[in-house]
Amino acid sequence: MTEAYIGIGSNLGDRRQYIKDAIRMLRESPDIKIDKASPLYETDPAGGPPQGRFLNGVLRLKTDLSPRQLLKRLNEIEDSLGRERTVKDGPRTIDLDILTYGDLHIEEEDLVIPHPRMERRDFVKRPLNDILDIR
Repeated sequence: MTEAYIGIGSNLGDRRQYIKDAIRMLRESPDIKIDKASPLYETDPAGGPPQGRFLNGVLRLKTDLSPRQLLKRLNEIEDSLGRERTVKDGPRTIDLDILTYGDLHIEEEDLVIPHPRMERRDFVKRPLNDILDIR
């Protein structure tokens, strides 16, 4: 199984419940095992139109899915929880991003690993550091 880190966030509706539902759906996936979850942090949106604050965290998981299959599964979960992709960087019920996938580097139009902006985003770095126990 490959270790992957997933960013998770929500800024619409019952944010905490959307995150819980996404985690439950990931746990129900036979090829995914969540190893650790960070605390959630309330953060300001990073760009996009005016919108509410996010709850953000990071999950460490192990998976037998390929990066492309994992992305498909994350998109399915987002869709099932009402994620709309009509406005770039707009508000969302749930957001699931592959941050890393083992030591793999991928640069494709719809999949870039490691996530290209994760090192500049405190809403990713802080929960990731919690999981990695970096102070």
